[in-house]
Amino acid sequence: MLKVGERAPAFALPDADMETVDLAVFQGEKHLVLFFYPKDGTPCCIKEVTDFSDHEGDFKRQDCLLLGVNRDDCLKHAEFRDKEGIGLELLSDADGAVCKRYGVWQAKEVDGHKKYGIVRSTFIIDRTGIIRHALYNVNYKGHAQEVLRLVKELNT
Repeated sequence: MLKVGERAPAFALPDADMETVDLAVFQGEKHLVLFFYPKDGTPCCIKEVTDFSDHEGDFKRQDCLLLGVNRDDCLKHAEFRDKEGIGLELLSDADGAVCKRYGVWQAKEVDGHKKYGIVRSTFIIDRTGIIRHALYNVNYKGHAQEVLRLVKELNT
């Protein structure tokens, strides 16, 4: 698992429109909120992603970009985005390499069996590429507002 003060692992992933989003492009420019969520279209994930999307303007005013990541493919992201009216970037980590680098691909016990999946997690990365907050196993309820509060603290 990543810790506060570490450099955010670099990556380049395709978004819902199959355009590559490279983390390095934003260094020196914007703060980033990188949030990992399990699956497009599930009730808790819909709530989390739409909540972040609904506050996208507030994040932009803080000079902060929102990026959502999971292992769904670009086409599924595009369908999810369009159906739910999501404005922010959704990135596809189909092979799970970025999920593993960020420590969010973890084993869970389900009905007595070990099963791997994404642990809902959020990273606040400052303009210099340093992780300022590494929030693992978060609850989606009220999470976007809490993250916005932490981003505002970066700017004060």
